[in-house]
Amino acid sequence: MKRNQFKIYLLTFLSVIGLTSCTDLEIEETDSIITEGFQGLTDASSTVDNLYNDIAGAISTQENLYALNEVTGDAALVPTRGTDWGDNGRWRVLHQHAWTNEQLFIINTWNQWNAYQLTASQVLDPRSNASAVNTGDASFVRAWAVWNILDLYGQVPFRDVTLPSSALPDVLTGEAAVSQILTDVDNAIANLPTIPAGSGDDLGRASKSAARMLKAKVLLNKHIYTGGSPDAADMTEVVSLVDAITADGYALDADYFGIFRNTPDSETIFHLASDVGPRIWNGLHYNSTSIESGWNGFSTLAEYYDLFEGDADFNNVDVQGGTPLNNQELRRGGVPLTGAPFTGEPGTTDEGGLELGSNVGFGFLINQQYDLQGNPLNDRQGAPLTFKREFRDGNGDINFINNDETTGIRVIKYHPKYGARLTHMVVFRYADALLMKAEAILRGGSSADDAAAIVNDLRVVRGVAALGTVDLSTLLDVRARELYAEGWRRNDLIRFGQFGRDWLFKEPSSVGDATKQVFPIPGPQLLANPNLTQNPGY
Repeated sequence: MKRNQFKIYLLTFLSVIGLTSCTDLEIEETDSIITEGFQGLTDASSTVDNLYNDIAGAISTQENLYALNEVTGDAALVPTRGTDWGDNGRWRVLHQHAWTNEQLFIINTWNQWNAYQLTASQVLDPRSNASAVNTGDASFVRAWAVWNILDLYGQVPFRDVTLPSSALPDVLTGEAAVSQILTDVDNAIANLPTIPAGSGDDLGRASKSAARMLKAKVLLNKHIYTGGSPDAADMTEVVSLVDAITADGYALDADYFGIFRNTPDSETIFHLASDVGPRIWNGLHYNSTSIESGWNGFSTLAEYYDLFEGDADFNNVDVQGGTPLNNQELRRGGVPLTGAPFTGEPGTTDEGGLELGSNVGFGFLINQQYDLQGNPLNDRQGAPLTFKREFRDGNGDINFINNDETTGIRVIKYHPKYGARLTHMVVFRYADALLMKAEAILRGGSSADDAAAIVNDLRVVRGVAALGTVDLSTLLDVRARELYAEGWRRNDLIRFGQFGRDWLFKEPSSVGDATKQVFPIPGPQLLANPNLTQNPGY
């Protein structure tokens, strides 16, 4: 479908289309130069449709935005096993905090989200004659895009599409960037529809609750961008925003892993029609299931796994419903000892009387893995397929490279037995909103509710005992257990002052290095737009 009648050539769009690694300093036509003056869109509605589709595709991959937000923390790493996932070290440098401005995912993410921002600005131009709902969608997307760029890079090139094409984009930082985001998100709240909880596919587009969630995220992190401490008035507004989401009917869902199916639930506030396949297959072994071969990459650190309650060396679950067998925390999931009987549950497939793929566990997979009939699985060399806590090379030494096929605890929330390639990626959900409310209260926000009571209500629903007290340190661990593999870990670690701490395989020189809280500006962008300056430390 044709978006408009003019041509815009820019580095950001070229990178979105090609996703190629342009690391030389040759200046072509970039996001700082539009070759033809913008005169408005001929079909704002189709542009908004395409914009959501483009973002859904970008969100689907485990690369780019997801990699920058998860692999750079303690929750995810991608070791090199043999030659698999070597990729010239691009995955390892993220976890090590040893990246440069030539790292492919840093370049791609900059290009993608700046492109989305520009497209949203074109929709919002009065000459495009966008409807109220399209205005709401575009305002939401621009706020989301500008926030991602600010959060990741600390500065945002922002083009006023009414200016001549020769004008370079201004660069927003700090208060100016936050002000722009909040203006857009308020415009989104004013124009978007109210979509109640459990509305299924309707939640694949932004709503008032999704926009309120985004605004709460921005306010909760505002002091990171502007300096100083959290403002009590901002924290009180976070509380009010979450209360408004609650008023739209959103509530905790007792079926934790059911939230990540393509069926209605009470927690999903906003999802995208993104292929969840990469979230399923990037960590599973090649022999995990016959549905599709896993990619055997993503794992988690043992220290992250140990945040969950229960015996760290015992992680099996009952085949019927995945009930833990050793009092481990429900959200930690576990490994079934055999496949589940086929009952005709929607989305499942009969494989000789058993549910195809049901031998794969939910949550964290450790130790021996089993096939549908309950036989121990082997790796491709015939050794037992036992996912291990440690990352050891052929000499038995702890190492990021030269691992065998079985090192690392694997993580799975979207499950293959419901479909290898479903298009349903959760972006915002209610449990996160409640934990943000609890955090805002602990950071000075006014509320009739108690932060510990909010956290304990969540814990009870998740099947674990209430905590006596809750402070910010405790809350970070609560967020780790609730929101793993959902793209929030880097953001959380920075806000709680933990992004610079040491963890396995981090470069010693990067421990405590605050400059790593933002990524470098790609080199060609600095040459194309002199209003940009390279971030300190790069």
